[in-house]
Amino acid sequence: MSTTSMATNSNYWEDLRKQARQLENELDLKLVSFSKLCTSYSSSSLNPRTRDSRSDSVGSSQDNMLVAMTTELEQLLACLSSVNDKMAEYTNTPGTSTHNAALMHTLQRHRDILQDYTHEFHKTKTNFFNLREREDLLGSVHRDIESYKSSSGVNNRRTELFLKEHEHLKSSDRLIDNAISIAMATKENITFQRGMLKSIQTRVTTLANRFPAINNLIQKINLRKRRDSLVLGGVIGICTILLLLYTFH
Repeated sequence: MSTTSMATNSNYWEDLRKQARQLENELDLKLVSFSKLCTSYSSSSLNPRTRDSRSDSVGSSQDNMLVAMTTELEQLLACLSSVNDKMAEYTNTPGTSTHNAALMHTLQRHRDILQDYTHEFHKTKTNFFNLREREDLLGSVHRDIESYKSSSGVNNRRTELFLKEHEHLKSSDRLIDNAISIAMATKENITFQRGMLKSIQTRVTTLANRFPAINNLIQKINLRKRRDSLVLGGVIGICTILLLLYTFH
């Protein structure tokens, strides 16, 4: 293979990596926004005051935003999957065997990121649709109760007691749903942070493997940290023993 051909292939690989990183960054931001939008929509829908006062135009606008963002995320995931496929094809190109291990490592890292983002997207979308079905069911029950109140009158004592008990149960259910929504949002944010930290750690490891001098420096730093920890532990132990001797004598 000529030098010009090798340079062209190298540039092609770097272009694919650049496209993958750009798509991954866009997906990261879009998934965070998508999760926040789903959480806010679910919280407002589960609140009866907000649900009753929310106009149809506002609800339709939120639905349109969710549909548009879902479509955009699916397109980004499809594009990233296509780029990964092109990277896989490149690793099988004749003449890349000398760097095949490094290329496969990079390809696997991008595949893992794609898998994580796909999993988070489908999980968030599934949770949202489940909550919206629950909200539709509660809304139907609420409308049936209002219709029953209008037809039967509000002076019926037994009906009032039943409605009060129902409102109490709904209030408890809302508190539980809000707690679940907060826990889901917190878990998703932690998951995104874990993915970012994992990506940073992988890049640092790749950089250390590529530059042995940096790798040696990191090893020396870790060795000094362990030595300092041992010295500090010995000093604390000696001080503890002296303090005990002084206390008992």
